[in-house]
Amino acid sequence: MRIRIVDAFTDRPFAGNPAGVVLLDSDGFPDDGWLQRVAAEVNLSETAFAHPLPPNGDADWALRWFTPVTEVDLCGHATLATAHVLRSTGRTTGAVRFAARPGVLGATAAEDGSLTLDFPTSSLTPVEILDGMAEALGARPVSVHDTAAHVGDLLVELADERTVRALAPGFAALVGLSRRGVIVTAAAENPGRGYDFVSRCFYPGAGIDEDPVTGSAHTALAPFWSARLGRTELTGLQASARTGLVRTALRGNRTLLTGSAVTVIDGELLSAP
Repeated sequence: MRIRIVDAFTDRPFAGNPAGVVLLDSDGFPDDGWLQRVAAEVNLSETAFAHPLPPNGDADWALRWFTPVTEVDLCGHATLATAHVLRSTGRTTGAVRFAARPGVLGATAAEDGSLTLDFPTSSLTPVEILDGMAEALGARPVSVHDTAAHVGDLLVELADERTVRALAPGFAALVGLSRRGVIVTAAAENPGRGYDFVSRCFYPGAGIDEDPVTGSAHTALAPFWSARLGRTELTGLQASARTGLVRTALRGNRTLLTGSAVTVIDGELLSAP
C-alpha cells in the first residue's frame, strides 16, 4: 500500500502544510483504530484516507482525515494533497468529487498545475470576548466570531499583521475555548506584497499546537475579509514558520480555495489493515 507525503498550499518542497495521503483499493474504509494508528505514526497535522466509489454516483472518492489523535470533520490541505496525488498518478483528470462528512467536496485542476477546492462557506456569528482569551493569546482581540459546525473554530481578529506574526500563545490555555481551535487574523500591512490578510491557526486540543496552512479556516476567513475589503477574490498568507498562500473566491454558500502542492515522499506502508 502506497503512502505519500505532500506539501500543500505551496509550489516548493518543505513549505506549506504537509499531509499524509493513503489511497485505498478497497470499497470501504478499514477499522477506525487502524486509520488512527497510521495517522499517529505519520504524525502530521492530518493524514487523508480515500477509497474509490462506484461510477455514476454523486462523488468519485470517499475521503476522511485524521490528526495524530482524532478524526476531523473537514481538512483543506489534506484534500488538496489527495487531489494532487490522484492527478499526479493518473487516477483522475480534471475534476474530482469527494464524499466527506460535510457533504460533497470538489477539486479541479488548472493548466498551471494548481488545484481549486470547492468547500462550504462557513457562517460567522459575533460572540463576546471570553474571559482569559487575551491572556491565553497574548494579545487583545478586536473582534471574535464563532464559525460553522464543520469548521468549529473561533475566528479572532487582532489589531495588525505584526501582532499576528509575533503571537506566542499559551497553548494549554487555548484548549476548550472552541470546538476545534482558534484562528487569529489581521489585514495585511502592505497588500502590495501579494496577500490581503494574514492568519495563524492553533489546535492544541487536536494534538496540533500550530497548523502550518489551514484550508478549512479559509472558508471562514474568506467571508470575513470579503465583507471588510469589498472584494470576493482575495489571497491569504498563513504566517506560520513554513508559510503558505491560499487564494479564496467567495461564491455565496461555497468558497473556492486555490493552491499548489508538491509530493516530497512516496513510500510503501507495510502494515496492512
